[in-house]
Amino acid sequence: MIRWIILLGILGLLSLVISVSIGREVSFTDALSVLWYHTTFSYGSPPDPISDRIVWSLRLPRALLAIIVGGGLGIIGVAMQTLVRNPLAEPYILGISSGATAGASLFYLGFLPPLISKGLSMPIASFIGGLCAIAIVYSVAGSRGRISVTRLLLAGVAVASLMGALTSFITLSSPEPDKLRSVLFWLLGSFHLAQWSSLMWPAIAVTIGLIILMILSRPLDGMLTGDESAHSLGVAVESVKRILIVLASFVTGSIVAASGAIGFVGLIVPHAVRSFTGVTHRKVLPASFIGGAIFLLWADMLARSILPDAQLPVGIVTALCGVPFFLILLHRKQHSFG
Repeated sequence: MIRWIILLGILGLLSLVISVSIGREVSFTDALSVLWYHTTFSYGSPPDPISDRIVWSLRLPRALLAIIVGGGLGIIGVAMQTLVRNPLAEPYILGISSGATAGASLFYLGFLPPLISKGLSMPIASFIGGLCAIAIVYSVAGSRGRISVTRLLLAGVAVASLMGALTSFITLSSPEPDKLRSVLFWLLGSFHLAQWSSLMWPAIAVTIGLIILMILSRPLDGMLTGDESAHSLGVAVESVKRILIVLASFVTGSIVAASGAIGFVGLIVPHAVRSFTGVTHRKVLPASFIGGAIFLLWADMLARSILPDAQLPVGIVTALCGVPFFLILLHRKQHSFG
């Protein structure tokens, strides 16, 4: 397993270097020169100023945000699939993403009162929207100190539909049509606004999420066998469920606030890594983090390269990859119950 993690780490570093070197005006050697100069604390001759600005100030923050978001979606995908014991689950099933996009749309398109919007930014408004969505879902799913997975899923679907309808109404009723394209680009997921200053909050959230999930790896292994079996193994099932819900809300809300909604990463990556790690969470979680980062790095490279003079939202690329995977997985699951 250690060998697989090392190989994934090497592949991740190589993908990062390729990501910052793809595009016009900067060659692969120029990108390496810039990275070497900055990571060795200005050792050697300074790189070309234009290459330095393009690689260090524009492309590297974008690539690092892709790593953070991809890794975060990968580990939360593992957590959600364990929570509901369903391989079709992903980070956005609880309606957090839809709530976050509704909050961002309300703010960006000027639907919030000036007194409220004055102290907000789009990421903060997005995060608050996600918290409101999960608060509704949690209040419906919880009963007598227990959380019903069935009610959790149904409430998540209902809240996601409600928030999606609210977002559609907001965009169609916008008094500022010039902003609609920007909002649509962000809602479909994009890293084009990434800056060094925008990396700290999602990085902290994802790091906290990974640490807590690694600490809970044994209880999560027990929950795969079902609630009753997990209880017999000494797992505090209801407490772990609450932790997973709060953690998923925190990490997913932070990710959506930074990059918009990017689907299917948390669905595809856990399944891919389980094929060589098995189901033990101590192995699946770090592999899913690295695998999610690599997957989203390459998806972003495709989004930048498909159209010659434009960039696609990265969420379109992940959907094009994820929908066929989801349908194949659904087909296999149907036959397994045949």
